[in-house]
Amino acid sequence: MKNSISEQSFYIESEEEDDEHLEKHENEEEGNESDFSNEDNNDDETNRPNSLTSAWPQSYRQSMDLYSNVPSPSLHFLGTPSLSRLGSSFFGSSLIRRHTPEVLPSLHKPLILPAEEEKAPHRRSSHGLIPPLHPRKSSIKKIPDIERPSKDAHGVPISNQSTYGQAVVNGMNVLCGVGLLSTPYAVKEGGWAGLSILFIFGILSFYTGMLLRYCLDSQPGLETYPDIGQAAFGTIGRIVISIILYVELYASCVEYIILEGDNLSAIFPNAHVSLGGFELDARHLFVVIAALAILPTVWLRDLSVLSYISVGGVIASILVVLCLYWAGLVDHVGFESKGTVLNLPTLPVAIGLYGFCYSGHAVFPNIYTSLADRSQFPAVLLTSFGLVTLLYGGTAVLGYLMFGDSAESQFTLNLPKGLMASKVAVWTTVVNPFTKFALTLSPVAMSLEELLPSKHTKSHVYPILIRTALTISTVVVGLAVPFFGLVMALIGSLLTMLVTLILPCVCFLRILKGKTSRLQVTICVFIITVGTASALIGSYSALSKIIQSMI
Repeated sequence: MKNSISEQSFYIESEEEDDEHLEKHENEEEGNESDFSNEDNNDDETNRPNSLTSAWPQSYRQSMDLYSNVPSPSLHFLGTPSLSRLGSSFFGSSLIRRHTPEVLPSLHKPLILPAEEEKAPHRRSSHGLIPPLHPRKSSIKKIPDIERPSKDAHGVPISNQSTYGQAVVNGMNVLCGVGLLSTPYAVKEGGWAGLSILFIFGILSFYTGMLLRYCLDSQPGLETYPDIGQAAFGTIGRIVISIILYVELYASCVEYIILEGDNLSAIFPNAHVSLGGFELDARHLFVVIAALAILPTVWLRDLSVLSYISVGGVIASILVVLCLYWAGLVDHVGFESKGTVLNLPTLPVAIGLYGFCYSGHAVFPNIYTSLADRSQFPAVLLTSFGLVTLLYGGTAVLGYLMFGDSAESQFTLNLPKGLMASKVAVWTTVVNPFTKFALTLSPVAMSLEELLPSKHTKSHVYPILIRTALTISTVVVGLAVPFFGLVMALIGSLLTMLVTLILPCVCFLRILKGKTSRLQVTICVFIITVGTASALIGSYSALSKIIQSMI
């Protein structure tokens, strides 16, 4: 954890010595290769991750590792690592560059190495569905594992370092987001009986999380969700899954913008600005102010400090729930309505809201590959899902008991403004997105920066323009569709159903074709059916309500 950039450079400079060391080590292990050489895989070559030397996106692993590790904070604004280390100006010569050529490979270098580069001890085969037996190597070539740096150029810990406790916290931090605020509203839309959907989705999502693990272990070199898509359906699968994941992340950023506008305008309802006959009401004003405040964090080159702070998202979520309990049980707010048993007309909206609660599968592969002991992953997943489901369920029950059919899309909007518990809950809700917006938008920005022509990769202008344009676009969408609950229902119905339920099962059946049991196939087909039906019904309902609200 203490290796510096200069130490990493040393490893590259001593590459010739490392070559000799590895060649000697590989010769000693040559006998082991024959143990696996007879394994055959009849899958088409285009479906193997190792068959491609470069496939977009290559930045996915690095950007998602910010969610799956608890790094030490290291703040560098858009400059090269060396300039940042020397404490140079705010804008460095290669602001937002992902990798320094003398330290790490370029983005065009594949995360999944070709077969000839995959010859690590005890992982000799590029054929067959053989689970990985040892933690995967860093992307820095030809450096013995025992000498590899523990951090990349951004100060982000390299994988295979997370303990069970860290992985559980990371899992909860991914799962427990703004969806927590809408669980009472989801019960209002679906009724008490509809609450069962939350627990059903929790069980199915846990199972599909395990399927992702089996997919990762099926072939050497798989480390991320796009890798799984590539293993299943080739380059097309990688690109399609990546686009779905990035759209989901972008939509979450839109939700953060809407959230800021709703809560800040509730605190200061009379705020407004008039400029030359053009007037901004409270909601529009605070959306713009929030975006301007968030924008510098989007320009940060090193997001590890935000990643470190955002882990407090779990604490923030628990604090907000405790404030709700305090307002209800101590201050005796609400409890005037018994609610509805089943609300069929708006049940599809509840489906999307409950589905959104389990939108963490994009990061699960990174959490798995970052574990020091990967056999703990089932326990990590079970603990994370169990605790988060209890948190969601408890919030949904108490919130609906307190506010009944008057429940807003965010329960913070229902809390009486004069109570201290209400103020703590609202301000915690307002502050939390400031640490998560940049982390959520960064993978999208990095993927677009990969598409820049090579002559512009060292420019600081284009990355800043891309990130600024993405932030502005989230503001435009958030102002055009300012319906927090309905947008969340649409994301949960369409995108989360794909990422969480449908795609893991489809990829699992494709990658392990002929090696699955009849029970596994039956369960996967059932989950795909449930996910597809939920996506169609929920998306149609959410879209129709959004259109009606805009007319």
